[in-house]
Amino acid sequence: MFASMAPLDPDIRHAYLHRLGLEAMPPSVDAMRLLVARHAERVPYETLWIPAGEAWAIDPYESAARIALHGRGGYCYHMNGALGLLLGSLGYAVRGHVGGVHGPDGPQPAAMGNHLVLTVEQLPSDTNPGGVWYVDNGLGDALHEPLPLLAGRHDQPPFVLHLEQAADRSQWHLTHDPRGGFTGMTWTVADARLSDFEAQHQWLSTSPESGFVQVPMAERRDATGADVIRGLVLSRIGDGARTDEHVTRRAEWFDLLADRFDLRLHGMPAETHERLWTNVLTAHHRWQESQSAQR
Repeated sequence: MFASMAPLDPDIRHAYLHRLGLEAMPPSVDAMRLLVARHAERVPYETLWIPAGEAWAIDPYESAARIALHGRGGYCYHMNGALGLLLGSLGYAVRGHVGGVHGPDGPQPAAMGNHLVLTVEQLPSDTNPGGVWYVDNGLGDALHEPLPLLAGRHDQPPFVLHLEQAADRSQWHLTHDPRGGFTGMTWTVADARLSDFEAQHQWLSTSPESGFVQVPMAERRDATGADVIRGLVLSRIGDGARTDEHVTRRAEWFDLLADRFDLRLHGMPAETHERLWTNVLTAHHRWQESQSAQR
């Protein structure tokens, strides 16, 4: 997928790296770890563009420009699509793969394509002599840094993650920590095409049955956990863990997006701003009603 794509425009790449607080460095394990960690810390996983009525496509160049120039994030196709382009433009051997995030029922064939996965090759280290790394900033609260693509347990505080390879070596599986926002994710080792994700993206971003449509959200991972806002409910996983802090005042909510998630929404037209707040508030009231009905 990424090997056949043109590199990022130099100005976009410079602005992208500036947002991460980094200069361009030659490919290395340490440089990749730093870049991916900065991306997790400074570029939020977010779906606020959906209630705002912004119909985003999944073109990686458009995603990179939004991140670099407009201070936005996105979900997996945007986050990993842009990150894959950035890594490739810096000289990394990066590949994209078709993934499927799943819940407690386990991997489902119908879920394949609901996630874009990255791997980076040709970077051996003492602990990863094969030189293949699993890179994923598109899962919200899961990875903070790349993982060596090796079966077994991998600790990324506050989470314990596990990787497992299928017997026929055609797939890998990630098991998330029980405290995380999903159960696991399977991906295929074959190279993906952008068209592999179009149908799932359309459903995830427009269907009334999609969780992303029902509950607007933003997440930002750091070295000790993740901040999460779902609708108007703020929580923290990991160090300083807390749940169910309701932020129901408009100004306070937008200030929180800016301060905690670095979502300042620069350049968003006033009518789009209003649509976002109205739809998020409506979703929150709908959630409150469903909670009351369950009691």
